[in-house]
Amino acid sequence: MSMHDQKTVAIVGGSGYAGGEFLRLALNHPHLNVTQVTSERNAGTPVSMVHPNLRGRTNLKFRKAADLDEADIIVLALPHGSAAKKIAEYEAKGKIIVDLSADFRLKDPEIYRATYGEDHPTPEKLGEWVYGNPELHREELRGATRIACAGCFATSVILALYPLLKLGVLLPKDIIATGLVGSSAAGASASDSSHHPERAGSLRVYKPVGHRHTAEAQQELPGHFPLHLTAISTPRVRGILTTAHAWIPDGYSDRDVWSAYREVYGAEPFIRIVKVAKGIHRYPDPMLLDGTNYCDIGFEMDQDTGRVVLMSAIDNLVKGTAGHAIQSLNIALDWPETTGLEFAGLHPA
Repeated sequence: MSMHDQKTVAIVGGSGYAGGEFLRLALNHPHLNVTQVTSERNAGTPVSMVHPNLRGRTNLKFRKAADLDEADIIVLALPHGSAAKKIAEYEAKGKIIVDLSADFRLKDPEIYRATYGEDHPTPEKLGEWVYGNPELHREELRGATRIACAGCFATSVILALYPLLKLGVLLPKDIIATGLVGSSAAGASASDSSHHPERAGSLRVYKPVGHRHTAEAQQELPGHFPLHLTAISTPRVRGILTTAHAWIPDGYSDRDVWSAYREVYGAEPFIRIVKVAKGIHRYPDPMLLDGTNYCDIGFEMDQDTGRVVLMSAIDNLVKGTAGHAIQSLNIALDWPETTGLEFAGLHPA
């Protein structure tokens, strides 16, 4: 393949887990040519010193963001608030901007203020960005030049609920969702909660109410039902397992839930409905998804009460972050949607 078939990519903030995961996927993508990776702390250091899984795959060295050259695609993997404050600088460097942070996910500046406790630095730009969830926004992503990638917990919640809300299979009642979340979702910076003696073996509720991803899930889901999220940290490094409790009308059954998923997701390349009658793999399990761009979705009904338990599993760094960024780029640039995302996962893992 000739070089003119490729798009050059610069990753800003490439020493963290999200930027590193985008780099890993991009290095295996036939149409992406990563030319720059920035890190203020690691400038001058080979990328493989920070991301040792990429030894022998790239000779790039980190550079400072101030030394950023132009590229076809600028990927922003920065702490919350950083991208929005300097967005004009990044827009001057590249035609397509992909933001992995939460800076441009919410469309309403008032909701942004309520969610993040501060005014958005560039509220006039919020309408320019497409929410990077391909299953919901495939048409808007075609030709898009501003992609605001979805939050990982929000992605697992949205994908589990969307078909049932879209097709009116759920009663308009409160939906309660709990996410069991791997440690990598907290980012690469160390903290008291990530200290190994405190984290190992721990199941710690860290956001019983008020999770910031609630706002984007409510923004994206039809019907605007009351949605309540709780997040629990687990000893796993990767992965989110979400269970959501909702209620279906009298007379509805398993078949109606199954039909809704099939109707909405039947042609989706990265959604798998897991509904198996026996065996230990009857329900979604993040362990089977490490490194993949799949979202596995399952459900179980309690016929006596009308409660349906929805289950979704993703790798938070791939389908929850860098993978749906690549998937969104593939759509935006009219490449086959699965390009660079074909890894099927491991078993046993």
